[in-house]
Amino acid sequence: DEIVELAKKLQEETNIKPLWGTAQLFMHPRYMHGAATSPEVKVYAYGAAQVKKALEVTHYLGGENYVFWGGREGYQTLLNTDMKRELDHLASFLQAAVDYKKKIGFNGTLLIEPKPQEPTKHQYDWDVATTFSFLQKYGLTGEFKINVECNHATLSGHSCHHELETARINGLLGNIDANTGDPQIGWDTDQFLTDISEATLVMSSVVKNGGLAPGGFNFDAKLRRESTDVEDMFLAHISGMDTLARGLRNVVKLIEDGSLDELVRKRYQSFDSEIGALIEAGKGDFETLEKKVLEWGEPIVPSGKQELAEILFQAAL
Repeated sequence: DEIVELAKKLQEETNIKPLWGTAQLFMHPRYMHGAATSPEVKVYAYGAAQVKKALEVTHYLGGENYVFWGGREGYQTLLNTDMKRELDHLASFLQAAVDYKKKIGFNGTLLIEPKPQEPTKHQYDWDVATTFSFLQKYGLTGEFKINVECNHATLSGHSCHHELETARINGLLGNIDANTGDPQIGWDTDQFLTDISEATLVMSSVVKNGGLAPGGFNFDAKLRRESTDVEDMFLAHISGMDTLARGLRNVVKLIEDGSLDELVRKRYQSFDSEIGALIEAGKGDFETLEKKVLEWGEPIVPSGKQELAEILFQAAL
């Protein structure tokens, strides 16, 4: 509480406030089996008390979001794991957070940050699609959004763009942890994003999403161990911000040019027909489609034009 008061005092001297708050349910030995998914009820309760406090502090400091991040909510082996019970417990934990958030008048967005593994072999919020399925099953889709971390996308076998699009088209994109990983390394390296191509794809999803507010971008990134000069910290943050800014400028170029959007539109233009409209309205029954096939004969399948799409994208970089 003393530290929170100091943070509040220092914060009032600036125009800065927290993008989000969170609780560290990870490093202490009590959480070796997880917090919300721990087999020990006393640990579950301890984690709940910690999140309660973190929600209060986030609200007090004017934070606009609250993040639940991987921690150890998963398993090392199924031999000693009751998966259904653990998932039920996790859902109860998150529902309790929703209830308490409303009770204290915190209007911020609750975010879940998917991560496939590390330190557990399998974490229950493996990727965006898995997390969305979990939220749907337990009736929590209206209460949570997703904080996509690009490095975690790499670990789950996806591109960051894939995870962002999966979140976006399902109305779940709430925040972006703008770090990146090394695709040749199977662990969380938390590097600053400096790839212009990647940043352009990231910003493309943000623009299509209509922005991220009240979420935003944060850098959960670290210097390399060998980067020991003080200036390296400044260079890393400047580079990360400039890379995202260039990505946004590139998206503007792509939109103003329109060629890539037109390529995508033409690829699906057959569905702009009467029969296509029926299908997209959920009225394309098999009998009707069979009659159309007999009428049309063998379809002529158009080229995917991937090479042209790549040229148009690269031209904007």
